[in-house]
Amino acid sequence: MTKTGFVLANLFRKKARTTLTLLSVMMAFLLFGLLQAVNVLFDRPADFIGITRLITQARVSLIQPLPIRLLPQIQAVPGVKDVAWVLWLGGKVGADNAPVFGLAADPKGIRAVSPQWIMPDAQWQAFANTRTSIIAGRLLAQQYGWKVGDRIPIKSTFVPQKDNSRDWTFDLVGIFDGKDATAQKATQRFYANYAYIDEANANGQGNVSFFVMSLTDASLAGRVAQAIDAQTENSPDETKTQTEADFTVAFIRQIADIGLIVRWIMFAVFFTLLLVVGNTMAQAIRERVPELAVLKTLGFSDSTVLGFVLAEAVALCTLGGLLGLTLATLAGMAVAAAANFPLAVNYKVWAAGLVAIALLSVATGLLPALRARRITIVDALAGR
Repeated sequence: MTKTGFVLANLFRKKARTTLTLLSVMMAFLLFGLLQAVNVLFDRPADFIGITRLITQARVSLIQPLPIRLLPQIQAVPGVKDVAWVLWLGGKVGADNAPVFGLAADPKGIRAVSPQWIMPDAQWQAFANTRTSIIAGRLLAQQYGWKVGDRIPIKSTFVPQKDNSRDWTFDLVGIFDGKDATAQKATQRFYANYAYIDEANANGQGNVSFFVMSLTDASLAGRVAQAIDAQTENSPDETKTQTEADFTVAFIRQIADIGLIVRWIMFAVFFTLLLVVGNTMAQAIRERVPELAVLKTLGFSDSTVLGFVLAEAVALCTLGGLLGLTLATLAGMAVAAAANFPLAVNYKVWAAGLVAIALLSVATGLLPALRARRITIVDALAGR
């Protein structure tokens, strides 16, 4: 029998215990891979390569509004093709106040910068020409049974009317769909006519949450972003222009400190895993003290016995860790495809995972290995 075969035979001597421990390691590294991918996503630098659409928001926070008077300045930047202005509206519908994702937008602008939405021309025209109009995504309309021509009451989360009421009533003039599978999954939203919202907005007129712009050339994205932000630098309305992916990340960051939450979850997971794997290795060595003494009797050195025990911990952590990271990679691809969220278990996550595997192997295997090294033949065979 080879040394590798000997290590594996000892590792799987108690098949049920080893299998359960292996599953624990695998699930821990599955969670590690996904959480580390989130950290990488939030810490990545902006990448404007190949970007055809940008979003400009207030530099301080998404919550801070921008004045619509910035529109001509943005339109004048070389490389900008079309611009739409958008206001957070939010929404709750039905007797149970179910939350829905709603925005107030410039009808012509949102059509120009959103080629991913498809809808009949007549409905686009109705959206632009009807003061109280909204258009709803196909999935949202199907969820609530909305049909073109319905009067839709919606309670806004962010925008009160001048009488302090948050209850708005809209005319549904169109239902849009996505031009591909990815866009179709994002049709759980609605757009209201910005002019109607702005007219009755108790928070003041002429404010928007962000601008969306399409570009004449994707290679100009970085320069366009810098030019827009340079125009408002050191002004009361400083802006931050970024890609849609970065805008989504920034929106999530407004909810909570995701990085801190992720780090604490990973700490709790690996602390628990350290106890589980460490206990498994310690118990395995206690059960095999006489056998380790026999190995030394046969001429194996203390260092060789230490290596055998440490190799078991390395094999257990490596096998479980690699399986977990592989599952995390597949799960990240599935999340990215299903939710249109750029979650990728890339080489940075794998590098961090391999370091974690090495540290876990040493932390769980070193103490049992040192104990095995210190075993004396006489005491071990005597049961002392």
